[in-house]
Amino acid sequence: MDLVETQFGTAVPDPYRWLENDVRTDPEVRAWVEAQNAVTNAFLATLPGRAPFKARMTELYDYERFGIPEKKGGRYFYTRNSGLQNQAVLYVRDRLDGEGRLLIDPNIWSADGATALADWVPSEDGTKLLYSIQEGGSDWRTVRVLDVATAKPLADEVKWVKFSGLEWAKDGSGFFYSRFPEPAAGAAFQSLNKNQEVYFHKLGTPQSADRRMFATPAKPDIGHYAEVSDDGRWLVVTSSTGTDERYEVTLVNLRRPAARPRVLIPGFEHNYTFIGNRGPTFYFVTNEGAPRQKIVSLDIARAGAKPTTVVAEDEATLTGGSLVGGALVAAYMKDAKSDVRVHGPNGTLRRVIDLPGIGTAGGFSGDYDDPETFFAFTSFNRPTTIYRYDVASGAASAWAAPKVQFNADDYSVEQRFYTSKDGTRVPMFVVMKKGLDRTGGSPTVLYGYGGFYSAVTPGFSSTRLAWLEAGGVYASANIRGGSEYGKAWHDAGRLANKQNVFDDFIAAGEYLKAQGIASPKGLAIDGGSNGGLLVGAVINQRPDLFDAARPAVGVMDMLRFDRFTAGRYWVDDYGYPDKEPDFRTLLAYSPYHNLRRGVSYPPVLATTADTDDRVVPGHSFKYIAALQAADPNGAPHLIRIETRAGHGSGKPTTKIIEEAADVYAFLAHFTGLRVGQR
Repeated sequence: MDLVETQFGTAVPDPYRWLENDVRTDPEVRAWVEAQNAVTNAFLATLPGRAPFKARMTELYDYERFGIPEKKGGRYFYTRNSGLQNQAVLYVRDRLDGEGRLLIDPNIWSADGATALADWVPSEDGTKLLYSIQEGGSDWRTVRVLDVATAKPLADEVKWVKFSGLEWAKDGSGFFYSRFPEPAAGAAFQSLNKNQEVYFHKLGTPQSADRRMFATPAKPDIGHYAEVSDDGRWLVVTSSTGTDERYEVTLVNLRRPAARPRVLIPGFEHNYTFIGNRGPTFYFVTNEGAPRQKIVSLDIARAGAKPTTVVAEDEATLTGGSLVGGALVAAYMKDAKSDVRVHGPNGTLRRVIDLPGIGTAGGFSGDYDDPETFFAFTSFNRPTTIYRYDVASGAASAWAAPKVQFNADDYSVEQRFYTSKDGTRVPMFVVMKKGLDRTGGSPTVLYGYGGFYSAVTPGFSSTRLAWLEAGGVYASANIRGGSEYGKAWHDAGRLANKQNVFDDFIAAGEYLKAQGIASPKGLAIDGGSNGGLLVGAVINQRPDLFDAARPAVGVMDMLRFDRFTAGRYWVDDYGYPDKEPDFRTLLAYSPYHNLRRGVSYPPVLATTADTDDRVVPGHSFKYIAALQAADPNGAPHLIRIETRAGHGSGKPTTKIIEEAADVYAFLAHFTGLRVGQR
């Protein structure tokens, strides 16, 4: 279809717009998908690394994994995967060293393992559990309630929940959640998400009786996330208009339901993330006057009170905080590595937590009157270990340490810094097997994201380990657009500055080859979602530099992203396609619109899924169709389209391993990595 539209005097061809239609309802799109998958599967079946990668990844995945425990009512709630279970199982213990009792096993919910347990929250007394169900990878959630004593679900059910917190009332009478209106028939996976509202569900009543707690009907683009204050008196509603951390905070008085909501932080100008409260003293993480963030307190009992700095801005970037064990725990990111500090509630530094090495720590939730908390630590060569931490004494002990079939000491993790096009110093992690033959470099996968104030920090992956074990190198570049160095790092990689993201990633590839880390014809690139956009854009700009690529669930049409599901939120990072300055910027790098005939593009394996309602699969469909048309006689340009899977969360273990084996076998084939010779 030769569709051409004129925007701001520019002719914009869109010949594959028909591929935006829903694969579940459009027979032409479904036929295209089936034909593409047939070609892709036939090619993947020829790759020598596919079977050994799958076998080894299955071995490496087969180890016991635990989630961070949540303590309520003296009970400990946690997830556990025995190894190759498609979904983690939820357990409870009556004491920390007690025997775990099964509460929810989502593996029995569907034959293919694609129905997942998403969020779960125990009540304050630990007698009930609020949990949500994710079907086929969709962002939509169905919320249920479980009786902990019997492990039986109650009759309560809430639907059309998305991008929501789940918060119990302190007395356990019900819970708060955010939802959108029920979509029109057949539109659940593509229609725009607008008019989000906050509701209270009283246990034992139907959803139709739920009480609306907060809404902004005159401003349907605003989203709302609700939390209950530590004393149970206030519903703290954090509202946003997009993906930027620019919030308005409103208090709803739960003791006086008729009282008008009170705007505590107005203006949608700065980040104000609620940490907790001690009476009228509310604590927030904010970037107001602090690009790398600080912790402030605000006395809500005093009209017109201004925030008071409790923990000042630091050279490291503050990523979060919690009130637990009579202290204020502050989590930092220093050159993309975790750094955690314990302060008194007045901000006085007590200690820095001794972490096991270069890696990522998370957790530290709990009650202010209980010194017991838990955190997880992981790195590229360290599977996630769960630690119990005594805030009062500073003692940490391993609560759940995994046993994986590899030796972590056999792998090196180093951080390097390289220079981007404009002279900016950019950090990059480089991971490889010790003793690797460096003569002539090695097949290397370079990963990046670069957007939405999201940092790429060290983390363990069984599938990635199979690549490293086979002799490959893995590099992760902390390019601009993320939060690694605070607001300025983000701002330097979004809107009119988006080209900096691509320049940083291209410079990372040039560095890896110049330093002899990547072999001359052995550099593959990988990225998902906004990182899929990154991969698509740099392939267009430097097809000579990269030797293979996997753009996953990417945002590929930058002129229509805001027309589907959650896409409208992304204008904070990308801009508005219907505003001429933003249109010019977007058109200049849009992967779909910048493919050129006569160019030799590297081998590409795009991946997406039919139930991705975050970045609708039409993005990848249109991109790969255009790429195949632009370079019809060149390298393989394939697309792998998963069924009953979404943007990534909730994907069953079997699908994770199968996709990873396909992707790494493809990248190995075109970078010269010989697989199966450990």
